Amino acid sequence: MNTISLPWIIVTGVLVIALLALAAWFFSQKKKQSERLQQRFGAEYGRTVGELGGRTKAESELKAREERVEHLAITPLAPAEAARFSQAWNALQGRFVDNPKGVVVQADQLVLELMVKRGYPMGDFERRAADISVDHPAVVENYRAAQAIAARDERGEADTEELRKAVVHYRVLFDDMLEVRTPKPEVLSAKQMAAHA
Repeated sequence: MNTISLPWIIVTGVLVIALLALAAWFFSQKKKQSERLQQRFGAEYGRTVGELGGRTKAESELKAREERVEHLAITPLAPAEAARFSQAWNALQGRFVDNPKGVVVQADQLVLELMVKRGYPMGDFERRAADISVDHPAVVENYRAAQAIAARDERGEADTEELRKAVVHYRVLFDDMLEVRTPKPEVLSAKQMAAHA
């Protein structure tokens, strides 16, 4: 009669429990990661899942975006640069009534210039949108909507109201990306304070 000794039963039981604990930990980590990505990317998470056909592929793509953008030197603007960009936008908006088609093109160019100044690389549109989605997930859909209208305009299919909407979409993205670096307060030494007194 074959009997399994008690030590082997205990070892087998411990291994089974360890494997179950490891599996539970793994699924818990996957769930936390999914929740983190959903929270960070918002609607972009759902759009990416739909586009790529599943959570696993979408989450791999979103993590790759995070890693790619993490290695970029994205910086806020100096106050003078931000003021220049704001003035350029205000001037552009003032020309809309006279030249709506031209203003949409100019708005796209100004957003691209702002992106370059902040440190985003200039790839194709989908790559730019993906990079923006990491730090600006709430407004990346505005960028996509503006680009879709601009593409329809190039084919002669967009009316003035759609062009106005494109400019509004670009403006939302522009405002969100117009981060200004706040100057650090100057720390004065005791000698400098005595000199200023």
